[in-house]
Amino acid sequence: MADEKRIRARIAEIAGRPKNVSFEEIEWVAKQLSQFYPVEQRRATHGILFRVGRTRFMVSSHNPGSKNVKPTYVDDFCDAMFELGWYDG
Repeated sequence: MADEKRIRARIAEIAGRPKNVSFEEIEWVAKQLSQFYPVEQRRATHGILFRVGRTRFMVSSHNPGSKNVKPTYVDDFCDAMFELGWYDG
């Protein structure tokens, strides 16, 4: 498991390039946060719903031909990390 400093750095890196983020990067952060919060991941109608602690965010799986997540879902991820205190935006 990564330490807090590395997790915060990865979140800031993701936030700095919202148009070029893969699902795997967001999933990595969620898995690392499981050492601090209960983390759940489940399929929803149009994507994957994450719950980290009491905060929820969704990542759409509808982006044919690209492994990148749409920037609006990266923004939702960043908002969730801000609520949890992991990102200072």
